Amino acid sequence: MSKIFQFGEKVEGYDIPVLNEREIRAGAGILFLMMFTTILEVLYKGNFVPLKFAVVIFLTDILIRVLVGPRFSPSLIIGRLIVRRQTPEYVGAKQKLFAWIIGIILALTMFILLVVVNSYSPITGIICLICLIFLFFESAFGICLGCVTYAWIYGKKAQYCPGEVCELKDRQPIQKTSWAQVFIVLVFIAYIYLVIVTFKETFSKKPFDLFGLEKKEVVK
Repeated sequence: MSKIFQFGEKVEGYDIPVLNEREIRAGAGILFLMMFTTILEVLYKGNFVPLKFAVVIFLTDILIRVLVGPRFSPSLIIGRLIVRRQTPEYVGAKQKLFAWIIGIILALTMFILLVVVNSYSPITGIICLICLIFLFFESAFGICLGCVTYAWIYGKKAQYCPGEVCELKDRQPIQKTSWAQVFIVLVFIAYIYLVIVTFKETFSKKPFDLFGLEKKEVVK
């Protein structure tokens, strides 16, 4: 019974319970896509129904991870299936537990305000933004912001962080960024801004039907 409800898994060569970072990133990507699309539905159509369902699903999934075990989380199971051909990247389970407790606090607050009370406010907006940032950094960059918070609060580094970011070591040459590369990024941002300012009115015009297909369908 203890093996079923244990948080993390014992892997040879690791002295603490660990999790597979690859399936966690996949699970975060699934949840991010769900939350992002439902938030867009609110922003563009004022429809809160999909977001309410998404909040319930998100809260339930995170509760299963923490109270039952990550192995029984639907999003992580799907993530495991997606990345099953990839070599596992093991990370410490303790900091992930802390990060997911933060997720429970955020999701539970959203559930109470949006679903139970049936209200929206700057609070729900900020929480949605925080959740999106956490999920995006996890899925896109492999950076667990909750794990970073864990190190700040407990004053000690976590074991087996993704990409060994907890270990103090010099970056390899391929990881270093020159000032010229930083300058390129800044120039690119300025270029995007100029494009938006210059072509704002042109881009806002609706494209016309090049081949007149829409008119032909109307005639039929």
